[in-house]
Amino acid sequence: MIGALPVNELFSLIWIVVALYLACLTQIILVYGGLLTLVARLAPLKFFRGIIDAQAVAFSTATSAGTLPVTMSNVEDNLGVSKKITSFVLPLGATMNMDGTAIYMGIAAMFTAQAIGIDLTGAQYATIIITGTLASIGAASIPSAGLILMPVVLGSVGLPLGAIILFFPIDRLMDMMRTLTNVTGDATIAVLVAKSENELDEASYNADPIE
Repeated sequence: MIGALPVNELFSLIWIVVALYLACLTQIILVYGGLLTLVARLAPLKFFRGIIDAQAVAFSTATSAGTLPVTMSNVEDNLGVSKKITSFVLPLGATMNMDGTAIYMGIAAMFTAQAIGIDLTGAQYATIIITGTLASIGAASIPSAGLILMPVVLGSVGLPLGAIILFFPIDRLMDMMRTLTNVTGDATIAVLVAKSENELDEASYNADPIE
């Protein structure tokens, strides 16, 4: 089916990738950066510099579980979070905190509806938000887990399940970005929890990252 698609239709799929990347960058910069600035009173640039290695591994491997050792190392060594916080928050986040996957579910459902000419109602948008969030919480931290769970979201609003085949050519590109978002979210929560529990070494947080 993919091979039978005209070239112009394949190229039109790139706009979904662009939409996901923009949405994830908004989540990372505004939401995570805002939480660090307004709640923890920390410099977000120091945070992003401290976890760049984990972000690179997440982007290249597309698996939160595979990135977990690097994430824990970055959060402890570069951001000054205590080991007892990282050992609890990060493994839990790798399996439950899937913001990038939830964003992907919403974009995929909206694209599918537009592609087949269905106008979604407000109730259907709410259903997509709820089912996308719940499905992302249950997603395995492995590559393409979101693609496997997409029928749950599509089926909740009556969209054809066969539409997932349209996402096969671009899923890897999207999976890389949503995994990076997931890992960044995990690290953000670890820092916020550590700050609230007085388990954050701010001197290490503000120091230059360890090579």
